[in-house]
Amino acid sequence: MRPSGRQIDEMRPISIEVGVTRHAEGSCLIKCGDTHVLCTATIDERVPPFLKNSGLGWVTAEYGMLPRATNTRMRREAKNGQSGRTQEIQRLIGRSLRAGVDRVALGERQIVVDCDVIQADGGTRCASITGGWVALKLAVQKLMKAGDVISDPLVDPVAAVSCGVYAGQSVLDLDYPEDSEAGVDGNFVMTGSKLIEIQMSAEGSTFTRDQMNAMMDLADKGIADLSAAQLAAVS
Repeated sequence: MRPSGRQIDEMRPISIEVGVTRHAEGSCLIKCGDTHVLCTATIDERVPPFLKNSGLGWVTAEYGMLPRATNTRMRREAKNGQSGRTQEIQRLIGRSLRAGVDRVALGERQIVVDCDVIQADGGTRCASITGGWVALKLAVQKLMKAGDVISDPLVDPVAAVSCGVYAGQSVLDLDYPEDSEAGVDGNFVMTGSKLIEIQMSAEGSTFTRDQMNAMMDLADKGIADLSAAQLAAVS
């Protein structure tokens, strides 16, 4: 039995509220159970120096957790004093979102996606990628409405979900009580039915190919649920 009482293939409740900030070109508040992340997208008509005059666009991300996102207060991180975990997560978000972007169609501009965790209960990086795509899509819609982008550079939704082995069973969408006790922890980033990245490691025990395949099947179901929620939010 899972601590939450969910079935092994059952996601936490998902909600995505769009337009939650006044100034960002795209924004949403994504809630995956008790994990809540504010995602905003900012359009910058400049690109990093290494892309100047290339005709290619760029998408990058920043990630952070508010001091009381967890049950005890964390110190607020300055940008030049970010933990290794924070840097690793924001790089994951950036390269995940870029994998779903036609950078030629985007044009020579940059979109910065900020993901700020308001409340954490496991799966913050997955929620950030999923909500980050929604914010990115909304920003791109503004570019298209203004005529600055002709064809949609975002072909398929990019979403992410966690799977793991808890109490000997492969389960979908780990919350914190499961994540902290999981024998195997994995994150699956996908666009539609195609894989972008898998992060999987044995936390307390090794795992078999059959268990890995079971987690992959669970991830397929979870991504389908998340993609449906994303498309409903941006329509």
